[in-house]
Amino acid sequence: MPTTYRELLRTPEFTPFFLVSCAQVAAATVSGLALATLVYAATASPLLSALSMFGASFTQVIGASLLMSAADRLPPRAATTAIALAFAASTALLAVPGLPVGAVFAVLLCQGLVASVGGGVRYGLLDEILPRERYLLGRSVLNMSAGALQICGFAVGGVLVTALSPRGALLAGAVLYVIAAAVARLRLARRPPRASGRPSAAETWRVNSRLWASSSRRLLYLGLWVPNGLIVGCESLFVPYAPDHAGLLFAAAAVGMLAGDTVTGRFLRASWRRRLPVPLLLLLAAPYPALAVHPPLPLAVAAVSLASVGYAASLLQQERLVALAPEGMTGQALGLHSCGMLAFQGVGAALAGAVAQRTSPGTAMAVSAAASITVTLALAAGSGRIRGPRSPVEGGRPAPQRVSEA
Repeated sequence: MPTTYRELLRTPEFTPFFLVSCAQVAAATVSGLALATLVYAATASPLLSALSMFGASFTQVIGASLLMSAADRLPPRAATTAIALAFAASTALLAVPGLPVGAVFAVLLCQGLVASVGGGVRYGLLDEILPRERYLLGRSVLNMSAGALQICGFAVGGVLVTALSPRGALLAGAVLYVIAAAVARLRLARRPPRASGRPSAAETWRVNSRLWASSSRRLLYLGLWVPNGLIVGCESLFVPYAPDHAGLLFAAAAVGMLAGDTVTGRFLRASWRRRLPVPLLLLLAAPYPALAVHPPLPLAVAAVSLASVGYAASLLQQERLVALAPEGMTGQALGLHSCGMLAFQGVGAALAGAVAQRTSPGTAMAVSAAASITVTLALAAGSGRIRGPRSPVEGGRPAPQRVSEA
């Protein structure tokens, strides 16, 4: 049973799983920055630029409603490979010269439908590869690698956009998706689906209804989705806020997320993990109003980096969600979280972009941050369960008591 990062990486299949995840994060980072730059250059619209990075998240709602049962009913290796190839093909399509903006968003909506199943497949597989009490440790490694790759990806993406053009950077992202598909196909073991039966909209609704029936899970889902999505709305405005330094701001956000996930996943005792989600969610929003006055770039970078430490709240909430997921529904429970999170990121990007259209990107960031703080406090006041109860609740399993600090 892995108790340290070194032992975790020696766990059979975790390393190829980790490499697939890294390749996909790098691809999404490079292609997302390239596409936002391309759309902003073509339209000069903060709203469309923001939606080009996060708008595909809206279709996550459709996927969560109709397709999510596939997360537990498809062979994980085949599904992971097919999803990566679908993203490779669609990202290459986005690089076609002269593609109308409407067609760009049609492709993004299709990507969102594919991604709606991908989160459940991916994190359900992680729960199979690792013992359940080590899920937090494994998830923290994925989050930290995502933070590091975003730091490098936004920097490299900025260079690729300049050196190769945005379309060249999109093609580089497509190649990374192909690499992810190859690693998944060649290095992951063949596994049967986690649940029997065929995927269907009816089965998706049945399981979603059971997951949503628990008041503890409902409140936990809202805490995972809404504050996070509103702050992603702030990040979606980095390109119009600072066109020449957007990559630096994105990298600063990744640095903060990396630091938060490192400390949270590796060193926090169980007692602290129960107490910190609300303070971390407040930290996630608190620094952003300062950007409304356009501070010097170093201060803006510091504010963004500090705020992003608060993304570690999601890691702690996910640990609780795994504990509360009924048997045979882990993939769909985590997939519903992933879809809802991405959908609310799309909502946050749309709201922030709409406010920025009428005011300014800095003002829109301050408004989104204030809304995030309000929602967090309202959820915390509801019953305090946003932090997760200390005992098992209906439909779930007892939570693991601690992650080794060894």
